[in-house]
Amino acid sequence: MKKWYKKLHWQIIIGLVLGLIWGLFSSVAGLNEFTSEYIRPFGDIFVTLLKLIAIPLVLASLVVGISNLNDMSKLSRMGGKTIGIYMITTTLAIVIGLTVVNVMQPGKTLPLETRTSLMESYTQDVGDRGEAAQEVLDRGNLQFIVDIVPENFFEAASDNGNMLQVVFVAILLGLGIVNIPLQKGEPLINVFDSLNEVIIKIVDLIMKTAPYGVFALMAVVIVDLAGDDLGQALNLLSALGWYCLAVVIGLFLHVLIVYSSLFKVFSKMKLRDFFKAIQPAVLLGFSTSSSAATLPVTMERVEKNLGVEEEVSSFVLPVGATINMDGTSLYQAVAAVFIAQALGMDLSIAQQLTIVITATLASIGAAGVPGAGIIMLVIVLQAIQVPVEGIALILGVDRILDMIRTAVNITGDAAVSVAVAHTEGKLGALHFDEEDEFPDDE
Repeated sequence: MKKWYKKLHWQIIIGLVLGLIWGLFSSVAGLNEFTSEYIRPFGDIFVTLLKLIAIPLVLASLVVGISNLNDMSKLSRMGGKTIGIYMITTTLAIVIGLTVVNVMQPGKTLPLETRTSLMESYTQDVGDRGEAAQEVLDRGNLQFIVDIVPENFFEAASDNGNMLQVVFVAILLGLGIVNIPLQKGEPLINVFDSLNEVIIKIVDLIMKTAPYGVFALMAVVIVDLAGDDLGQALNLLSALGWYCLAVVIGLFLHVLIVYSSLFKVFSKMKLRDFFKAIQPAVLLGFSTSSSAATLPVTMERVEKNLGVEEEVSSFVLPVGATINMDGTSLYQAVAAVFIAQALGMDLSIAQQLTIVITATLASIGAAGVPGAGIIMLVIVLQAIQVPVEGIALILGVDRILDMIRTAVNITGDAAVSVAVAHTEGKLGALHFDEEDEFPDDE
């Protein structure tokens, strides 16, 4: 039996812890410039490598998966289940967030002087996010559907934010292959199948650098948060601690209640085994704050460890990485009510129902927008008539909460893929032995 430190998830955890320690030391010792100049690039390279292979992986795996379906009714049925379950889990996440924030009422604990200071410090950031949100609102109500169809595939494939466009093209290509004679389509299927296998091996190679990548990412997060004054950062976390706790409790309850229930209804899989199988993907999502960047690892873990067949994972996971934002939607519900409480506003039941509807729809409509979480929050605040300037109260701790909610988003994508695979008879046995370990050097 291999030693514990050979396991990938432990290597990533060690990288996270060491990155945290270095970031704190860097802030205290005045080494922030060194960290930014010589450590940040390694984190950037790691994330860029993951993004580099995301589009080819989705395209190749989805084309192969659809071409193997043969029956197009299976694709439409699987699509309906995927969207339906995603919408249900997102709605439940918002309801849980609203329940937690109304019980804890973190906004009423924020000192007046802290509120004033935060409003002054983040005025410019609020203006920038407000402009981006207005651009989303100015689009037609169904513009996000129009945006799924690309004018140019190569342009769409050049930006990971256009993942739904790549999924659309892959589906079209797969349908085209299915509807031509097998002898003509088989060579193309073999090309995409081989490409898919190559990319999976590349994922394995990239994951060998994961501990170093997450070390750099975590160190940079601490440096960016603390700056040259670690004490000020700690004071900020202390002042907003009750708000942060409300978000974390809400996310924990969502995972514990919703995903456990999902497994009990569909697959009988234990939540503990589920997390054991996908923990490298969750840890990477935490360190990168990007579902899209983590997608290649998520797909690999879901297929190899959870037993979800490729034709399901290649459809459910890319769509989820784009539109399924359980963690983000829950955070928006907590943040919106927190801001209202801090500003002395009492939200009615109707306004809180508006949060549910607006946040659910915004999770789809604003999915392709950079910094979607805060932009979606601006839209929610406008819908309930709370001053958008209030987001200045939470911007200081948003980066940390972004890491946590991204991990929950990825967990949700994987959980739904298990549920859909079970209903389609495409769920195999759990497996987490060799995939969790680096190979010996011998």
